[in-house]
Amino acid sequence: MAEEVQKKPPANTTTDSKLVFEEEIRSRAFELYEERGREDGHDLHDWLRAETELSDAASKAAVKVAA
Repeated sequence: MAEEVQKKPPANTTTDSKLVFEEEIRSRAFELYEERGREDGHDLHDWLRAETELSDAASKAAVKVAA
């Protein structure tokens, strides 16, 4: 008998949830840029701050659901 081989998706497959999270980060980073008066040169800082804010909010929401 032939053994069934299960194919795994490639390791670099981006899931829909990652795309959604990335779009949320992009949107928040743009808000930060606008709040600063559209001053250039802070794109990485804005991205990292947005990522941190959204990650923290997601963690807090997960804790509330688990409780």
